[in-house]
Amino acid sequence: MITVIGAYGTIKNIDLFLQQLLTFSKKENLVIQALDAAVVYGKDHLISATKHAQRAFEQRTNATNSLALEILLYAAGERQIQKAITKMGVKKGKQTIAFVLVDQLKRKPDKKTYDAVVDKLLRMFHLTSDDKVLEGDKDTLKRFGITDQELHTLPESKYNDLILEKIALVDVIK
Repeated sequence: MITVIGAYGTIKNIDLFLQQLLTFSKKENLVIQALDAAVVYGKDHLISATKHAQRAFEQRTNATNSLALEILLYAAGERQIQKAITKMGVKKGKQTIAFVLVDQLKRKPDKKTYDAVVDKLLRMFHLTSDDKVLEGDKDTLKRFGITDQELHTLPESKYNDLILEKIALVDVIK
């Protein structure tokens, strides 16, 4: 099961945040990736990136040893970890964050239990849940690296396709 949630708050120490996120994910048998929501163009963006990352592991074409990092690479449309971190990594300070959660155990979804895990995650980092931070716009696409020329080739209703194309292209540039 893939779940994407949006939140906002302040991250005071990136290293500590990432360390605590990894510890939490192991305890809950989840793969969790946190991304800068300012560069996310909707939930489909991250769901597609996650499915591509999972497929890369299934086909043994993954570029990393971690599903969380592979999700970051696809979400950023990059093959280099450093570029992906620069583009979509969570930064120190006040910000919006997108979390991708993947259940390692492929358990039958139990909304009550799952909501409790998400609530615990957000409370741990003093974050406020807000899926509106996942809604992208033209500025989001520009932050993602999509040019005005690319934007002019499609009607606004198809902008989501530009992100999905960038994700799919990661497989080509491997």
